[in-house]
Amino acid sequence: MALSDHLRELRARLLKATVFLLIAFVVGLVVYDPWLLDLILDPYNDAQAALEGQAETKAYIASAGGPLLLQLKLAGVAAIVASSPFWLYQIWAFIVPGLHAHERRWTRVFAAIAGPIFFLGVATGYYVLPKGLEVLIGFTPDGLENLVEFGEYFGFFTRMLLVFGIAFEIPLFVIMLNLAGVVSGKALGRYRPWIIISTFVFAAVATPSTDPFSMLMLALPMLALFVVAEVIARLVDRSRGRGAHSTDQWDDDTTSPL
Repeated sequence: MALSDHLRELRARLLKATVFLLIAFVVGLVVYDPWLLDLILDPYNDAQAALEGQAETKAYIASAGGPLLLQLKLAGVAAIVASSPFWLYQIWAFIVPGLHAHERRWTRVFAAIAGPIFFLGVATGYYVLPKGLEVLIGFTPDGLENLVEFGEYFGFFTRMLLVFGIAFEIPLFVIMLNLAGVVSGKALGRYRPWIIISTFVFAAVATPSTDPFSMLMLALPMLALFVVAEVIARLVDRSRGRGAHSTDQWDDDTTSPL
């Protein structure tokens, strides 16, 4: 295709993605109250119920235009998430003609796996969010009331879920590096203790809340996925003959027979 044809195709796919986003945005405005609002507020309400008698807390919206901006923001984020399979497909369909046959095959495999893993991470983050809020709000001293501005809470909510979703994708990238020949299964086994320590450190730093429950709920599934990634990497190495003939058998300072 000529460059002008590529640009026309890109414009057409961008228009399709934009139209679908606008439709999803309108749907988000329709279901904003009560379905979408309850979905965002439920973790806070659960934490508030668990703190009954321990700390006083109340959610509020700042400024007169706050409710409208909140509705637009929630509908926009919901539209991006809900329509992600469609606009991601448009991106993939624009790129795939330039890939080789084996590259297309692996792209389909990873696209089919990455999406469910990301949503599994988001669901895990949504599950542990009430516990994290309970711990954070629980630091409120006696005699004081904790006022939670909804805009800040929504930012905290989004960061928490994104951290869990992206973190669950890291072992998948390890498998991609193995398929590219960058990381071997043997190397993953050799550095397993450091991977475990690094995972717990990452979980402690990445989770917006400070409670150990949220850290464990992020670190333990990541470690399980790392184990699966190591097993797959070893199987790939064996199928490609990287076992005894791999360059991993020599130290960095040792000259090979070659």
